[in-house]
Amino acid sequence: MHYRRLGKSGLKVSEISLGSWVTFGSQLDDKEASRLIHTAYDNGVNFFDNADVYADGQAEIVMGNAIKDLPREALVISSKVFWPTMPGPNGRGLSRKHITESIYASLRRLDIDYLDLYFCHRFDPDTPVDEVVFTMNHLIQQGKILYWGTSEWSAAQISQAYGVARQYNLIPPTMEQPQYNMFHRERFETEIAPLAKELGVGLTTFSPLYFGILTGKYIHDIPEDSRAAMESATWMSDFLTPERLDIVRVLEVVAADLGVTQAQLALAWILRRKEISSVITGATNNSQLQDNLAAAEAVSVLTDDILANIDEILGNQPLE
Repeated sequence: MHYRRLGKSGLKVSEISLGSWVTFGSQLDDKEASRLIHTAYDNGVNFFDNADVYADGQAEIVMGNAIKDLPREALVISSKVFWPTMPGPNGRGLSRKHITESIYASLRRLDIDYLDLYFCHRFDPDTPVDEVVFTMNHLIQQGKILYWGTSEWSAAQISQAYGVARQYNLIPPTMEQPQYNMFHRERFETEIAPLAKELGVGLTTFSPLYFGILTGKYIHDIPEDSRAAMESATWMSDFLTPERLDIVRVLEVVAADLGVTQAQLALAWILRRKEISSVITGATNNSQLQDNLAAAEAVSVLTDDILANIDEILGNQPLE
């Protein structure tokens, strides 16, 4: 496993990390989730990603139980705050009240004393940015979190938070967690990546396999044990379009020619970008996990010619 700095901070995270979205507390039983976490850790993964809203908080409980026998100081544990998790009009968003109540709830569920990374899960237009920055700075001073960041914020919003922090001599956001994959790339490549380079913000990207579509498992049908087969995943029909599946079929040939799996090709395509600190992956079994972990070795086969061919296949390269 290789480790990359989280932006310009001194923290190092595994370039491939394991997230709990969808799988923990829903698709997987607690024992299997624990086995996956321990296997990932044994293979060098140190960054494990959560959010308070995943499985209505159950994902954090599952992860908290799984890491009890692992050395806390060797782990980088994250969570997020924004979406509704509590009753009433203040039970969501990024107000000082909701952030404060949410961090304590996450720490209880995870059964840990602090979070390494704490993300603002979305931008909150109803809360002044300076309130968010001051609240996060206070949590760092309290020792409840070590670094704070954003998720799916625009470049302008991140810049505003960074500017507020510098104006008042507070700690600015250290990281952003955007979606980035072969099918979802324009905003990342044209806005987020350049800003991250300018400000030294670390990037921990999510959905690298585009909800599993880039693994190729949906080319012929929908497997019974897949995410798309879940009753709660009816939204995936909007993403499983014939056009995207045709592209995946062509990428299947590219991956085979390179001697890698389709998942490894998709992950390596992301890892080729050095400004990315970590790619957050998901897994429902050990085979998927091992396949994902091997993706780092596939980066070396992505020559300029192959990358140009992939861009042509995708047909979505942003204009410079």
